Amino acid sequence: MPLAGSLDLRRYSRHLLIPEVGLAGQEKLAAARVLVVGAGGLGSPILAYLAAAGVGRIGIVDDDEVDVTNLQRQILFATGDVGRPKAATAAERLHALNPQIALDAFAVRLDAANARDLVRAYDVVVDGTDTFASRYLINDACVLEGKPDVYGSIFRFDGQVSIFGTPGGPCYRCLYPEPPPGDLVPNCAEGGVLGVLAGMIGTWQAAETLKLILGIGRPLAGRLVLIDALDARLREVRIARDPACPACGDARSIRDVVAMTAAPADDAAGDDELVAAELDALLASDPSAVLLDVREPHEAVLGAPPGAVALPASTLEARLHELDLTAHYVVACRVGAKSRWAARRLREAGFGQVRHLRDGLLAYAAIDAGFDVF
Repeated sequence: MPLAGSLDLRRYSRHLLIPEVGLAGQEKLAAARVLVVGAGGLGSPILAYLAAAGVGRIGIVDDDEVDVTNLQRQILFATGDVGRPKAATAAERLHALNPQIALDAFAVRLDAANARDLVRAYDVVVDGTDTFASRYLINDACVLEGKPDVYGSIFRFDGQVSIFGTPGGPCYRCLYPEPPPGDLVPNCAEGGVLGVLAGMIGTWQAAETLKLILGIGRPLAGRLVLIDALDARLREVRIARDPACPACGDARSIRDVVAMTAAPADDAAGDDELVAAELDALLASDPSAVLLDVREPHEAVLGAPPGAVALPASTLEARLHELDLTAHYVVACRVGAKSRWAARRLREAGFGQVRHLRDGLLAYAAIDAGFDVF
């Protein structure tokens, strides 16, 4: 619907003053449909700026609820939103910001069953997720449906931005053909993230999305921008389409989306793992059982289990001699990634009884372990 003669002219007046946007560009934004997967740290600024810019229809995919630990970076939410569904709460905030746009709140997890249907209904897809499985899923759905994938990722002080899936351009699999082993994949819950970095990267993703819709400037297709917020450095890496890529190459083998997880670690799950509900019984029944906490000292201030032996993973190699070869160690970290590596290293060093606490101390604290971990 044309904007001329409506109140939209005043709302978007600063856009209309830009020659590259103008009235025609604002009408393109009003007619555009954008799917944002993830309403968290990246999704918050992405959604806020797309809504403020007047993107006509925005889809929000997120099956999570607001947690107090989100509030350090997920600026769409407030303290009173803790426990509320993110998708619906985000839609409520965006409607208050701009009641003239349409919002689709999907309180579901993007998976192999729904990815293509969701992607197909929109013009551009913005990836605000934080797992490799989701990134491959979004990439493959976008390539198969012919939709651009505006990618971003953050960890601690470092961020990345690019655009995948454009005609003739590379896709995510051209950059990362296979996911790394599961125990080598820290996320924000394990390693942390500077809250403002989410705003920096998400805002950049929003800008790239607007450029795609407007058809202006030079989008980041074929280029990966690396941002180091700690040292205030920015680098650009060229990415070429891989002719052998299974998703977008000359002889494509990926014909549909499939669920994808991180590559398995060297030590398979099973007898080497212990679930949180089993830990208390093991510690009570086995005098040789020791809970080995391999978190770093700065992580332990968030809560520590009573009776655990603290040995940070960063000092493990140098302090192996302090450990008892006859003990039965249950190795734990915050969410279960770092501890998997540490357990494997102990077994390699000759420790015969080593198990890894699956899902980490967060899961253990959740079943009334007498301490808190955040």
